[in-house]
Amino acid sequence: MRVRLLASLWLGLVTQAAWAQSGKLAGRVTDAQGTPLPGATVFVEGTTLGAAADIEGDYVVLRIPPGTYRVRFSMVGYQTKLVEGVVIASNQTTTLNISLEEALLTGQEVVVVADRPVVDVTLTSTMATVSRQEIEQLPVQRLEDLVNLQAGVVDGHFRGGRLGEVQYQVDGVTVNNPFNNQSMLTLDRSVLQEVQVIQGTFDAEYGQALSGVVNAVLRSGAPDRYEFMVEAFGGDYLSPGSDSMWVRTAQGRMRVARFPFIDRFDPQSIRNLQASFSGPLPLVPHTTFLLNGQRYENQGHLMGQRRFRPLADDSTNFERGIFVENGDWAIVPMQFERRWSFLGKLSNRSLSNVVLNYQAVGGWVRRKQYNHAFRFNPDGTRTIREFSISHGLDVTYTPTPTTFAELSWRHNVFDHKNVRFEDVHHPLYFEYGAPQGSPVYEDGAVVQGVDLGRFVQHTNALVVKLALTSQVTKVHLVKAGLEVQPFILKFGVPGLITQGDIGGRQGLVVREDSIGARVLTYKPVQGAAFVQDRVEWGNLRIRLGLRLEFFDANGRVPSDWENPANAIPGAPPSRLVPTSVKWAIAPRLGVSFPILANASVFFSYGHFYQMPGLGLLFDNADYTILRDLQAGNVSYTVMGNPDLKPEFTALYEFGFKAALTADLGVDVNLFYKDIRDLLGVAFQSTYTAAEYARFTNVDFGHVRGFTLSLDQRRLGPLSVAIDYTYQEALGNSSDPRETANRAAAGEDPRPRQVPLNWDQRHTLNVSVLLSQAERYALTGILRLASGQPYTPTLGSGFGAELEPNSGRKPSAVLIDVQAEKYFRLAGLPLVLFARVFNVLDTHYFNGFVFADTGSPFYTLNPIAQRNPDPARLYPPRRVEFGIRLQGSWSANAR
Repeated sequence: MRVRLLASLWLGLVTQAAWAQSGKLAGRVTDAQGTPLPGATVFVEGTTLGAAADIEGDYVVLRIPPGTYRVRFSMVGYQTKLVEGVVIASNQTTTLNISLEEALLTGQEVVVVADRPVVDVTLTSTMATVSRQEIEQLPVQRLEDLVNLQAGVVDGHFRGGRLGEVQYQVDGVTVNNPFNNQSMLTLDRSVLQEVQVIQGTFDAEYGQALSGVVNAVLRSGAPDRYEFMVEAFGGDYLSPGSDSMWVRTAQGRMRVARFPFIDRFDPQSIRNLQASFSGPLPLVPHTTFLLNGQRYENQGHLMGQRRFRPLADDSTNFERGIFVENGDWAIVPMQFERRWSFLGKLSNRSLSNVVLNYQAVGGWVRRKQYNHAFRFNPDGTRTIREFSISHGLDVTYTPTPTTFAELSWRHNVFDHKNVRFEDVHHPLYFEYGAPQGSPVYEDGAVVQGVDLGRFVQHTNALVVKLALTSQVTKVHLVKAGLEVQPFILKFGVPGLITQGDIGGRQGLVVREDSIGARVLTYKPVQGAAFVQDRVEWGNLRIRLGLRLEFFDANGRVPSDWENPANAIPGAPPSRLVPTSVKWAIAPRLGVSFPILANASVFFSYGHFYQMPGLGLLFDNADYTILRDLQAGNVSYTVMGNPDLKPEFTALYEFGFKAALTADLGVDVNLFYKDIRDLLGVAFQSTYTAAEYARFTNVDFGHVRGFTLSLDQRRLGPLSVAIDYTYQEALGNSSDPRETANRAAAGEDPRPRQVPLNWDQRHTLNVSVLLSQAERYALTGILRLASGQPYTPTLGSGFGAELEPNSGRKPSAVLIDVQAEKYFRLAGLPLVLFARVFNVLDTHYFNGFVFADTGSPFYTLNPIAQRNPDPARLYPPRRVEFGIRLQGSWSANAR
């Protein structure tokens, strides 16, 4: 299937347009006395975009791809002025007012450098825009690393929201997997032109998100030059072999390494090779291309020792405690990742006023998740295999200089397999058998058998988006559009292997057609219509929008929840009925009002809706399993519910932005989120007074806090950025299943607001850059986080737990650094670089703690201390070093 799919992609690599995400340049052209210059021309070099000033000297240039440009201003009788370093950001307006001097000599030209404001006082909500140049200077490798550096983001949680509440987009089109509402793509920093992270109120163009938007703009080829880049690096995890801890074992107290088997540095443990090439396509006029490929391999820091192989040895006797170690004792990686990634783009401008763009981005990955029980039988664990791709066509039509239409078509595919062997009838399943261990050997470590768990998930989504943007007046830039997303969603257990009776004795049997042992298919549809007005009146900015969303699960649910399986004698009959179509109207408003020349206050408010991950809607939604539920009993197994409503958040934000000096900017904002209709669990009574748990919209919460950001523009070689976030994230449950789990454990399941698991009250990020152009760059990032909540216990057993999340984990500090040194090789830029992540070798950063001590390192329970699980700790120090060669040349060079 993959070969056919790739063949169709490359056959489809025909003309396309890369400018679905673009910015706006506007301003006024005057003479030295401030008199408007009608007819003055404005041209953005490196593009075909430009404009002429109107009678009042005002000009507007739309749909400029994000990046840094040189802009040429000219008029007969006046000096031509070339402004360098003009930064254009997606969906934002860059204002550039220019005065031209009268020319004394023909051909006079003045070159100036644009003065980018230290803080953008025109923003109406909290948003971070990171350019390509800034991304290259940060010690990050992937998009998610960059996102987690932004103020208000904690391990993927935006301002206290649950995971899966963020809309991830590539070039303005969603790449979220509706199964869990998380991104289906892994993007390396080498393919990113710009990244926008919106934590505050976002425009009506964006939907299916409660907490934020991440829009990644991919690089494109230049029409006038060829560019190439080759990068390779290697590295390993480096934690001293003497770094150990005391634990209790069956033989007494002894010291064990926190991370066994990584005391030797192997520079090939982490390997990366990537290359890109872009420019105009030979022999095809008005066409540019970009190709990028990457091979990444990371053996990980969690190792196992192959003392045993999955196949049982006849000499092993569990009853007598005799274990034959039939392995080779090799050190084996148990949390590795091996990834192939690709990006291909073609752009064409052959047709008048039309730009066509085709792009394909995706990759294959093979990885394992660490399983501590299999640490001496590593060949028994499952392997995850994934394939993802987002490809499609964009068409941009510009009938007038102030109006353009965009049509985007995307095909998003995600395929996930988490099995030991793909075929459920594979003979090795039955030869190896179920996993077995013994308390007398390494406290129950698995010594034979394989993991019998099996799960697959496949998403096939089509996204069609049509938008029309027009500068209807000098003040109003209006954008309206439609979006439709039909899905084909498959997930489940592709055959269940379990213990059963075989000829009078116990053995492994396969079940393929029973509930819980099938892969089912669902075909939901969602869509939206939106209108957004950007008002730019002097320094006053207003963003006003309205979004209409709908969702149709195309599922069926019982007509009577009190007789869900239609199995209660004498009760009113219950039948399966179609789910209803869900509608939501979401208003958005943002205002930025200038109070000084370089300062403004802003306010934003919005309603946001999102359907829960469809995996939770449809999983375990076959209510016939309740036909045997006896009167008066309770089933704690949570039933799916395809008829759920969208979750809802109302966001309020108020802030102040100012340039305190020409080199220092400050940004302060306060925010409040009212969260309703979150996915949770309710217990439903039947006509026989039995109860069962099912998903419904019952959970709630709120988040409040503020952020303070200081940005010091480069003074000489030094620049510094600091942001501090304080927030309180409270709710009745951190996980949709929490209520059912508490009830099953005999605890109080009644809703009450407590700190959520990720309620990190204090977060401080400090970025320091020391650099000199084309010579060196040294970047350091410090992250300080206060402790997140946990539920402490007094002893063990029933009733030992204290109030939920009433304890606090320890605080922690992380430091990452990157150093680059620039050289010239045959006239080409050559960069040698080194990166160190977790410089201090911090072993803890808001992860697991023992409930009886609040420490990740020790517990009062001697049995739990015997074999500490290294996966509970933060990854140790990681060191990488590499080389990057890049260059460019004019496409017209002979």
